[in-house]
Amino acid sequence: MNDDPDHTQPPPRTVKLYASSSQVCSYLPAEVATTQFVDPGLNMSPTLYSQLVDMGFRRSGELVYRPRCRQCAACVPVRIPVDAFIPSRRQRRTWQYNQDIHVRLVPARFDAAHFDLYRRYIAARHPGGGMDVNDPAQYESFFMSPWSETWCAEFREQDQLLAVAVIDRVQQGWSAVYTYFDPAQTRRSLGGFAVLWQIEECRRLDLPWLYLGYWIEQCPKMAYKNQFQPMEILRQGRWQPYRA
Repeated sequence: MNDDPDHTQPPPRTVKLYASSSQVCSYLPAEVATTQFVDPGLNMSPTLYSQLVDMGFRRSGELVYRPRCRQCAACVPVRIPVDAFIPSRRQRRTWQYNQDIHVRLVPARFDAAHFDLYRRYIAARHPGGGMDVNDPAQYESFFMSPWSETWCAEFREQDQLLAVAVIDRVQQGWSAVYTYFDPAQTRRSLGGFAVLWQIEECRRLDLPWLYLGYWIEQCPKMAYKNQFQPMEILRQGRWQPYRA
């Protein structure tokens, strides 16, 4: 948590936005992607970021952004209303299967065990996808920022680290930044279990929303997000219920 007193100041009335250059979309290679990002010189705060999350923004390190592609609107922000969530039969099995896992929340910081697990996960699941890192500073630049309230949920079986979920606390709930896990533990469905745990923890803390970032219906890697129902999507500036 950042205790900077400036974080209590009211957010600015206007936020200057910039657009990136166009490039091939990493999720839909037939599309051209453009990103809209918040002025990096802005004095960002948890309060302002909470408002931007409700407008469909996310962060990568200190950079706050959202997709703004001219001819494509496939990237849809999604969130889970935690009190309304009903697990499927498969999700109930996943929950029961992983009851031997202990979860601990720790403040986000560099941890060598986290870094090693992240590198193994990326090498097995997303090699060459732009998130391969060899430098701890680069790893930190992906997940941490000086102004966010960011936590890491450690999932362990006894002393073995199985997964890490990086989470931002925002005013209206939690924003799931990224989850990585032991790629050898395929039977556990650790990615899905991490989302289920975050939903239950939000419910326990009386937080209404879990934000899961962007969902692309045509992208198989994001199909898991649609399995958490009911789900809300942000379209034309309004959050609305969505069911498959």
